[in-house]
Order: sequence, then structure tokens, then C-alpha cells
Amino acid sequence: MMQTTVKLQTEKTPRIGLVELPALKLIDPNGIQRNECSQYGPLLSKQILLASLQAGGFDAQLVNLRSGNYEEEYGTVMWNGMLISKRYLGKPISSIDPQSFDAWGVTNNYMQYRDLAFMVIRHLASGGKPIVVGGSDAIADPDLYLQAGATAIVTDKSGGANWSVFDYVLGRQMREPISGVILADGTRYQLRLPPMHPQDWPLPSLDVVKQCLGREYWAPEGEISILPMGSVFVDLGCDRKCDFCQTPTYGTGYRRMSTERTLEWLALQKDAGAKSVISYSDQFLGRVLFNEGRQEVLDIMKGVREMELPILWANGLEIRKATLGRGYDRHSEDLTPDYELVEALWGWDGKVGCYEAYIPAERPIFGRESYAKLLPWQQHCEMLRAIVRAGVPNIYYGVILGLPEDSQETMLRLEEAFWELSEELKTINPATNFCLSPFSIRPIPGTPQGQNIRSSGLLRFEDPAIVGEFMTACADTHYMTYEEVADWQFRLACIGNKNLTGVGQMAKGVREKAAV
Repeated sequence: MMQTTVKLQTEKTPRIGLVELPALKLIDPNGIQRNECSQYGPLLSKQILLASLQAGGFDAQLVNLRSGNYEEEYGTVMWNGMLISKRYLGKPISSIDPQSFDAWGVTNNYMQYRDLAFMVIRHLASGGKPIVVGGSDAIADPDLYLQAGATAIVTDKSGGANWSVFDYVLGRQMREPISGVILADGTRYQLRLPPMHPQDWPLPSLDVVKQCLGREYWAPEGEISILPMGSVFVDLGCDRKCDFCQTPTYGTGYRRMSTERTLEWLALQKDAGAKSVISYSDQFLGRVLFNEGRQEVLDIMKGVREMELPILWANGLEIRKATLGRGYDRHSEDLTPDYELVEALWGWDGKVGCYEAYIPAERPIFGRESYAKLLPWQQHCEMLRAIVRAGVPNIYYGVILGLPEDSQETMLRLEEAFWELSEELKTINPATNFCLSPFSIRPIPGTPQGQNIRSSGLLRFEDPAIVGEFMTACADTHYMTYEEVADWQFRLACIGNKNLTGVGQMAKGVREKAAV
């Protein structure tokens, strides 16, 4: 049943501070930034969480530590023969009054931000108010967050635990049984069944959307502008079970908003002043597995164009699902691009459509076995040709390096194939900005890949700022050191980036994959 706005009249409205962590910078001795510092990205998870808690009768407010110019070094780590400075950027953590709210909410989806999350939690804990922590990294290693001072860890990614956990930690009358939570004393409450459906997420107010807008470098007229950018997350979960990903462990299944609800979220971004919108959906094209899903995609994209909202696919679209066979079965017979679907998703006319797309190529040639969603190389290249013909101006082509079997020979073969593909795509559309985004493996706790890398003895670091960051290789392969993997990251990043001069610039434009 859909949650509705609730206001308990018999007691004071509890005030909840939802903390956005400061931005992270990794700086080497030459001043080169070794990660992407996404200080001004849209605050997607806060937009959804603020709307949920406010609909539940809580006075939930954003406390944005990412906004500001304060910078502080909080540690160092040796990496690739260099002493890397770990810094945070935004507002001082100490600037928060730990007693200024009745309860706190902290979200951390990324391992590289773990130490910063602990610093924030410890500071807040000094005020004696309950602290509820959620996010992918907290779910992966909840005990560490409890040791840092969290009162409760939310393990329910669907949003179904939001009201009950804050009712519980605030000592209020429970409106529904607590679920999907781990408490400080070790008590675990099972996930709610069925999970909350994204269709039932409360819509945010315009004020919330405005607070959560990001900034985007966007140049439809050929001149660089900094414009407000909205964000949406219109489905939950994934039908795949790739061994590198946490999503299959969340127990949500795959659930999608209706076309009408999706367009409501998009319209709110437009009404709040967004000049473009970024989609962080885990599996937007998962809806094509349903009979009516293909038409849903076409209708949603038609609505996006009618709103004149350029869209960016930050988390990537599974290109196998844009084939005539829809790509669910690895042995699907028809892997021909669905050209109408391709045009709808990646088409650009200079004003509306898809302005920027991340393509999750992962390992399109060698190492495909780890990624069930991938197309065979020949069909993969044909799909890329179709996408470029659709006109999308900016393509970030994400590949994963550092698989256990990677060697100098396989890297050379990958490099040759990527150069050939890049040159061919530029021939089709010289205006296309095709940039390779080579990521190193991140052994995420709780995933099969993370477990295998740790048990293999190949992992060379434990520092979460290194292990959790795509741009800093952290593991050897059976045939290469992590330093050699890092060298290959820089070398492959030069494909499509002819003016590249450092790994910090290599990271420019590469988008973090967000999760709610």
C-alpha cells in the first residue's frame, strides 16, 4: 500500500538532520588529483529520503557538508610509490552542532568515503542523539559503522524501513513493525516483504528538489556553461546477478515506476529549475523484459523531449537490452540493434534527447564471463555504431581492468581493439566525443568478486580510500602488479583523450555510479 503523509498531532514533530558527506580528494605529491571529486553532483539519495521522511511527518532537513570551500587533510596513504594526501572538501565536520537535531541520518554508498563517514558519525555521536546510517557501504560492513557510533543500520534499500526505524530510535509509537534494520546491540530485523515499490516513493516538494540540484558543465550552443542539473531514480534493483555488483544482494528484485510516475519525477526537476537531468537507474532498460516495457521506454523518452530536458545516462544502459531480442538470454538469437529504441534513448538533435551517455562496456572482449549482460564483440561494436549514428555528443566508454587473468598481452589486445573502435566511431560522426573510462576492480565486500579477490591474496591495500576508488588500482593480477594495472589505466584513458596530461585529468568527466 502506498505510504501517505502522516502528522502525529499529539507530540512535537521530530527534527531529523540528513547529512551529506563532504567531497573526497586524493592528491599526489605533484598536485595531480587521483580521483574524481564530485562535489557538485545532484543529491539523489537525499532527494528521495527527504521526501520520504517529510511525508512520514518528520521535520527532515538537509545538512550539506559537501557545499563549501573548506579543505582539510585527514590522512595519507602510500600508493604506487607516492604519498597520497586524503582530503575532504566542503564544510568542516566540526561545524555541525551534534545536538541541533533530535536524530541524524547519514548515508554512504561508497567504500572510499568510509573514513569520512566514520568521522561524521563519531562527531555526531558526541551529542548523544540517535544516528541512523544507510547506504551500500554500510550494508556491506555494518559492524564497522556500529563500532563508529551508529545507533542503527538500515539494510532495506527499498525505503520501506525509513519511518519505522526513526520511530524506533526516537522512542515514538510505532506505526508499523520495524524491519530491514540492524541495531547497535546486534539485533537484526528481517527485510520487509514485499519490499516498498518505487512507484510508492513520495514525491519531493519543489524546495527539496531545488536543494538537491547539482551543477552540470553542459554546452548545447558550443560554449561551456554551468547549469543546474536534476536527478531521478525510476526503478529499483536489477534482473542480472553480475559477480562484481551489490545490487543482487539487496533482496528487492526488479521494480519500476510507471510511465506516468516517472514523468512526474522528471517534471519536478524541470519545475525546480533543472536544465538537464541525470538518470542513476540501476537497470532502466529492465522494463523491456515486460510485454509493455518497450512502449514504456518510448513514452518516457517522448516525455523527456517534450519537457526539453536533455538527459544523461550516468549509470549506463544495458545495451544488450536495446536489441530486437531484448538480450535477456545470453544465447538470444537476435542481437540486432532495435533502432527505434536506440534513437529514443541516445538520439540528440542539438537541443533535446541524450546529451551524454556512459556505456558500461566492462570487458567486451576478454573476461566477458564475469559479466552476464555483455554482448559478443561483433554485436557490441554494431550497437556502438548505432548509438553514435543516433547523435549523442558525449560517450564515456567504461571498461574494467585488473581481472585476475589480466596480463600485458591481453591489455595490448584490448588497447588495439579500443583504438580501432574509437577511430571507426569518429569516422561515423566526427563530432562525437568518445572517451575511454578505464576503471580498476573494486573488491566490494559481500560480492563474489570481492570475496574471490580477497581470498586469492591479490589485494594489496586495505585503505578504503584506495580500495573503493575506481581510479586507484588496488590489486595485482596473476600476471601484473597493481602498479602495472595503474599504468594501463592511464594508457587506455588516452584513447579519445589526446590532450591528457595526468591521471587527475583522466578522471575528468567520469561519473560515479550512484545508488539510492
